[in-house]
Amino acid sequence: MLISTAYAQAPAAGLADGGLGAIMGSPLIVMALMFAVMYFVVIRPQMKQAKKQKEMIAALQKGDEVVALGGLLGKIVEINDQYVTLNVSAETQIIVQRVSVQLPLPKGTIKSIK
Repeated sequence: MLISTAYAQAPAAGLADGGLGAIMGSPLIVMALMFAVMYFVVIRPQMKQAKKQKEMIAALQKGDEVVALGGLLGKIVEINDQYVTLNVSAETQIIVQRVSVQLPLPKGTIKSIK
């Protein structure tokens, strides 16, 4: 009386013949595609940037002018495996971790240090 009769529907056209709808309907394939996109958009560029930073840190030499973490500018006076001694003013030297060096500066950038 109040409830009408329910009829079955035919399957969708894409799923019935095994077309693109059937491929995109598979959760495993969708997850693999999402991982591939994430790899090329996020993971791969970060790996390249980390490799470049590691090479830069390995190439540091005495006399290089650098920017350390927090924007600290200085000239490398002494360097060893884990630490770098920076000359930040005429009478001030500080020791920072080697990995805290953010980027090298061109020679002659820091003029006030003697």
